[in-house]
Amino acid sequence: MKRITFAKYDKPRIRHHSNPNVYLPLEQQKVELKGYPPVPEELPTDVLNGKQPTCLDIGCGMGKFMLEYALNNPQDIVLGLEVREIAVRYIKDIRDGEELHNADAMWYSVANGLPFIADNSIEKVFYFFADPWFKKRHVKRRAFSVELLREIGRVLTSDGVLYVMTDVPELDEYHREILAQEKWDVQEVQSDEQWGLGITTNQEHFSRLKDIPYTRLLCTPRTN
Repeated sequence: MKRITFAKYDKPRIRHHSNPNVYLPLEQQKVELKGYPPVPEELPTDVLNGKQPTCLDIGCGMGKFMLEYALNNPQDIVLGLEVREIAVRYIKDIRDGEELHNADAMWYSVANGLPFIADNSIEKVFYFFADPWFKKRHVKRRAFSVELLREIGRVLTSDGVLYVMTDVPELDEYHREILAQEKWDVQEVQSDEQWGLGITTNQEHFSRLKDIPYTRLLCTPRTN
């Protein structure tokens, strides 16, 4: 398994959350919001050098998983989506330093859907350790929604898979409720072999180190 030495790169100081409003669709903003990510209808030409992604990492954070996944899977073209612009710049620096031509990150809020991704074009979607937004009034800021799930279903290939992982039981229940509502097939997996990715996220590594339970779901839309 190939690894990236992230210590070679200066990691910026970064807040865990951005402005809470960036987790809501642009159309719901009552005033023009400074620092709101662009909402393109087409994939910007400076992202992936015009290539079309085959894998999406939604909420890619600082990019450890997506970058190492791309390094070990050169046949895949990986696009990370992240609401914090500073994290995207950091990922791009590492991508350039490692000369990874099959990975890129985009400053974007998935609350606006995936209009720049073509139908039936994505083989894998990764949705790992999302912010739980525990308070009832904040649940609307959770990226995982009926609307997003329908968008994921639209962009997945016929044999595409949505990978969902969390260490928050309440969030796991929330994910399963939406998946059931939209009639997706869900398989909870325990073994790394069955999970099949080989690369761990920082939070997954931390959960294992501290013996914190977490769930891994393989999700596919039903065809009938």
